[in-house]
Amino acid sequence: MLQILGKTTSINVRKVLWTCAELQLPFEQEDWGGGFRSTHSADFLALNPNAMVPVIKDGDFVLWESNSIIRYLASRYSDRAAQLYPTEPQTRARIDQWIDWQAAELNRSWSYAFLALVRKSPAHQDAEAIAASCANWTYLIGILDEQLAATGAYIAGRDFSLADIPIGLSLNRWFSTPLEHPHFAAVSAYFERLAQRPGFLAHCRNGTP
Repeated sequence: MLQILGKTTSINVRKVLWTCAELQLPFEQEDWGGGFRSTHSADFLALNPNAMVPVIKDGDFVLWESNSIIRYLASRYSDRAAQLYPTEPQTRARIDQWIDWQAAELNRSWSYAFLALVRKSPAHQDAEAIAASCANWTYLIGILDEQLAATGAYIAGRDFSLADIPIGLSLNRWFSTPLEHPHFAAVSAYFERLAQRPGFLAHCRNGTP
């Protein structure tokens, strides 16, 4: 059975859990990371030298990096939900574009603000840096709003896809962080549309930012 190593409060672990829910894929999950077993132990470092969660074991196959993991699972078990990560090159490229954008742009924008306002990190209390992070975060949410208004449904098109998992988790974090939230009609409608999915309710809108 698939094994998932990482605590369920981690946003990157929840990407994997939500993907498994969409694929109706059974798994065993072990808590690793802050407050649980140390990712700096020799056993864990043998699996991921970066000491980061999540890590999966699929039989003898070991993989880390959350976006690589969800792509692997959607490809490996495509018979369970082929529409999640279609093989047609242009359709898949559009999905990959938004997954990569979430990691490279959206994640970077909210890092400082989230650590300051939610985690209350003493090292992240510079008022100007918080304001800049919030402003950039909201600007990028505006880009999502424009894209969602154009598709009228999901981030990469008319159908729910793998890209909606990291994007949905990032939006949940935006809504859960105590900052000013301008009204984005398409984003709000999208977030409620995601709420029709059991995986979203279990692993995204579950009270964990």
